[in-house]
Amino acid sequence: MNGRPNGGVSAEINQVFRETYFELRRIAHSRLYRNERLTLLDTTSLVHECYLRLSNAELPNFSSPSELLGYSARVMRSVVVDFIRRRHAQCRGGDAEHTSLDGLDVAPMLPCEQEILEVDEAVQVLAQAEPRLAQVVEMKYFGGFTELEIAESLNVTERTVRRDWEKARELLRVALGR
Repeated sequence: MNGRPNGGVSAEINQVFRETYFELRRIAHSRLYRNERLTLLDTTSLVHECYLRLSNAELPNFSSPSELLGYSARVMRSVVVDFIRRRHAQCRGGDAEHTSLDGLDVAPMLPCEQEILEVDEAVQVLAQAEPRLAQVVEMKYFGGFTELEIAESLNVTERTVRRDWEKARELLRVALGR
């Protein structure tokens, strides 16, 4: 499966996206369901933003639809993290002078949002040392993939995915100080 000839989205990518659309919606719903407080970002918006980012990116060559789904988990992670950061930048008024009303400050970051940002930073560090473990975390934590789906996407066994997930969880637990 080819990436992007001539700077546009290839017909193959469009076809695979159409074929995997409902699976991407399931993944997006799984991501958002676990963090129901992110209600400003819905399943359809997340999938469509994912497609827009895929269509505007230099894509690697995918040999199967499962590889595109794996890559989409990374894109969805980026969309969710960017959404949280943008939302809180707007809450703080960007560069505008901050004035509180009645002594109340801007709404604090929700615990689920803080966790997402912390895990995102820890996964970035993990990716430097153990890229495959970071991919497993992206697909499982950020994408809601099953072990079988992760195994197919990474071309490894489910047993390897389980071992990688356990190892990644321990490393993230240490990195997050929990």
